[in-house]
Amino acid sequence: MNITRPSLFAALMATVLPSVVQAEDLITRNRVGPADAENALTFRLTAFDLYSADEATAEAFGELFTDFILDNPGWRIDTQLQTGAIAQEQARIIEQARAGRGPDCAMIDSSQLATFKQAGLLAPMTPFFSDEEIDDLFPFVRDGVTDENGDIVAWWWFTDLRVLYRDVTQVPDAPETWAEMQEAAQSVADAGLEGILFNAGRDEASAFDWLAHFWAQGGALVDDDGRPVFFEGENREKFLRAVQLYADLVESGAAPARVTALASYDDLLASAAAGSTGMFIGGNWMYAQIQNTMPEDQAANWAVSALPGPSTDERATGTGGWAIAALSDDPEKVEICAGIARLYAGPGNAFQRLLPTSAALYEEYEEFAGAEFEVFADALEDGQARPGVPIYPEISNQIQILLGDVLSGSASAEDALDAAAAEVMDAFERL
Repeated sequence: MNITRPSLFAALMATVLPSVVQAEDLITRNRVGPADAENALTFRLTAFDLYSADEATAEAFGELFTDFILDNPGWRIDTQLQTGAIAQEQARIIEQARAGRGPDCAMIDSSQLATFKQAGLLAPMTPFFSDEEIDDLFPFVRDGVTDENGDIVAWWWFTDLRVLYRDVTQVPDAPETWAEMQEAAQSVADAGLEGILFNAGRDEASAFDWLAHFWAQGGALVDDDGRPVFFEGENREKFLRAVQLYADLVESGAAPARVTALASYDDLLASAAAGSTGMFIGGNWMYAQIQNTMPEDQAANWAVSALPGPSTDERATGTGGWAIAALSDDPEKVEICAGIARLYAGPGNAFQRLLPTSAALYEEYEEFAGAEFEVFADALEDGQARPGVPIYPEISNQIQILLGDVLSGSASAEDALDAAAAEVMDAFERL
């Protein structure tokens, strides 16, 4: 089988396909490759790239996939789109795979990798990546994609982190601590705008963004055996302190009460574009979105900095991203899946400016030479991935519920934490 590494990004973007018709013939809404190909692989992917609503992104990935399928004659990729309901979609893949009806290859959210590994559904991909490539992965990434046997069972192709965005006309200096952040947000709110926005609705993004404040204090969600401990001892105190940060922002008016309905980074970007907020907590990828969607003079007003902590010495940021993994026991399909992962890792990273999980790629692509990437790289020094345990999705679910209850005033932080702990331990005992 001839799987080749995609060409360098610059060369790829300069390539003109011999025929637009040929590209259209090879890529449809549910297929990449000839309809009558001898071999077929099903690939469950997200709508962020090949099928992106952004025409340039869809075109760039269309070229990548076209090159890939032409380099692998006799193969067809049958594509299946996941919806935006990440947790439900990932649970559906696991259920279908257990029943023998799952995709051969799939995009897996990094928060779900431990669950897939625990279920024993992922095929080893180690032979298709060199020792050098594996060693070059960031440590938290390498740990996440390695199973108990030491095999690479997924390729985590991009990571991300959470940072603080601010309109420098409203907030000239980057807040270094929680107190400084609240003071700056209150000042903006007193001027008639929304001081600071963050996701606090029912979505994994809300829990993950908030967790940085818990982790900044050295809080732990689980112990070394994977047992939940966030509601006990010092962890409880740190947890409640992080919840109080959000509660204080809302109660003071520094953050609007509507944050409990925010569960999409698009909503945060829209508010920034409308000039209605002074700050927001978002992902690193939003820097490029700001540059691409706002007028140049408006975009120039938005700066990015590391998330503030309780003190200047206490910092953390959540690191996430997506992986690609094989769920087939057919060696040829596993190899094709690994080839798809290579397609995303490198050229795909560069086009979307999604942070690579391999240190070498930062040097290889000039797309990562901007000043903002220095901020991201520094912040990643305090990066923390979700714990690699099967109970994490339920912990996240309960944090989402807790934040909504506390910020809406329907429950005290202490009572909400007790309720979350009970639900999590119930789920933990059933694992």
